Amino acid sequence: MPDPSLPTSYWHATFPPSIPDDALPTRTDVAVIGGGMLGCWTAYWLARQGADVTLLERDVISWGATGRNGGFLMSGGAMSYGTAIDTFGRDTAREIWTLAAEGQARAVEIIGEEGIDCDLRTPGSMTLALSDDALDRMRQDAALMAEDGFGKEILDRHAVQELIRTPLGPEITGGAYAADGSLLHSGRYLAGIASAAKRHGAILCRAGVTTITPGEDGVTLATSAGTLRAGRVIVAVNAWSADLVPALKGVVSPVRGQILAYEPVSRVFDVGLGADITPTGEYWQQTPEGAIVIGGCRADAPNGDVGVRDMRPTTDVLDAIAGVLPRLFPELADLRISRQWAGLMAFTSDHLPVADAPTQMPGVWVAGGFCGHGMPFGPRVGQLLAGAAITGETPDVLAPLRIDRPTLSSLG
Repeated sequence: MPDPSLPTSYWHATFPPSIPDDALPTRTDVAVIGGGMLGCWTAYWLARQGADVTLLERDVISWGATGRNGGFLMSGGAMSYGTAIDTFGRDTAREIWTLAAEGQARAVEIIGEEGIDCDLRTPGSMTLALSDDALDRMRQDAALMAEDGFGKEILDRHAVQELIRTPLGPEITGGAYAADGSLLHSGRYLAGIASAAKRHGAILCRAGVTTITPGEDGVTLATSAGTLRAGRVIVAVNAWSADLVPALKGVVSPVRGQILAYEPVSRVFDVGLGADITPTGEYWQQTPEGAIVIGGCRADAPNGDVGVRDMRPTTDVLDAIAGVLPRLFPELADLRISRQWAGLMAFTSDHLPVADAPTQMPGVWVAGGFCGHGMPFGPRVGQLLAGAAITGETPDVLAPLRIDRPTLSSLG
């Protein structure tokens, strides 16, 4: 059961999360564990292909990171393109960015096809530069992206001001703008994907999985609602991955993200925005009703909140978040906070997710560690994992996300 003492996110407060209510079957062809971004998308793709699929969620749909995030749907990864090239090589960086771009496009496409009302809009997204050096680095990164077919426009201070309806503070020198950046209501979005999966035939059960036992003729899941026998299993619990898949212990680690929402004000921001006030970054959007949702400042927490499992915000980080907008936009000094919350993301050492079949768990695939960027990856990775569960083969396109890649190490 969800912990009622945890603060409620803006998304859950304005759209109560849906509760899976199907009875647990005794057998299923494919079991998907987790009712978050990846789990709902994977179940959706399986159901659309006519597979016998059962989704298991311990609490409610979007209980984890997706229902507690900033509501951004934009492509790219958790690092700059240049850093990705330096870390993984040019070809792999291009493959990673392509995977994210395809996921973003599929999300927009399916939201339209399924008629999901989630306040989707595409005003673009922009990362602010807070120094001339930062703007130069953005310009270099945009040039690398353009060479590989990915678009990002570099704006000077005047062009940035034209996109923001309040005077800029003096340190903003420009920004990097992506025209395809989208914003949405995270709770409505994921509830819509879950509902669509069910319409296509998926079974959605409220059940916490305690153990996964592979065998010669399938996989046995022990759950809080009983035992389920599955032909194949996809583990999509992100921050809780290591609890069910020992191979990910220390590899995929929970990381707390903290966010607050301000009371509605007149329109200030149309685009989604980010800035590096701290090394871990800050991000915000203004919802259609005028609330500003802003998160970040993990760098102000001990160890960056890495390894933390408590989904309660802390005063040090919240105070830092509350200082971001007044610093960047002096006329926003009187905003009033309406809600504060936290959620668990999952990170890896190289800031790239894992999506693979653990060698010691035949018939099982796992994906997690999206490093705060699951929104673009989830739809496409879920589609690829659905294919793996049907064919029994991990698609080659997921090779950059394999567990044994040389850049991946333990976070401790």
